[in-house]
Amino acid sequence: MLHTQIKDELKNAMKAHDAAKLRTVRSMLTAFMNELVATNRKPQDILPDTDVLAVIKRLSKQRKESILQFDAAGRTDLSDPEKEELAILESYLPQMMSREEIRPIVEKKIAEMGEIDKSKMGMLIGSLMRELTGKADGADVKAVVEEVIGK
Repeated sequence: MLHTQIKDELKNAMKAHDAAKLRTVRSMLTAFMNELVATNRKPQDILPDTDVLAVIKRLSKQRKESILQFDAAGRTDLSDPEKEELAILESYLPQMMSREEIRPIVEKKIAEMGEIDKSKMGMLIGSLMRELTGKADGADVKAVVEEVIGK
């Protein structure tokens, strides 16, 4: 279980005096507990791996948004710790497909669906995301679809 593994990482980070990892693991465990409570389970329960990955994805998305905002404001002092945490969070996530790997799947799906214009782009992206759930980032899928349709 990934939840149990991350609990053990807390002890390891404390022993290693790794402040960034400790901060990140604590935030993950807090988010796991919040998820348990929000879904009417006991805080001491263990989340299944699918829920753990969903929470970690949500946390990494938050870090990415924070990094963009801090960098836009010129606050690298605030974005650097967020980047450290993002790297740690992403180490727990499965490897996502690159845009080059997504492109053939998008082209195949367009060939299956027939002529796609911008009005049907949402249907195409939805169909692709159902197929690529957990394998590809939604922003990358959308970008590839826009590139292919924009030709």
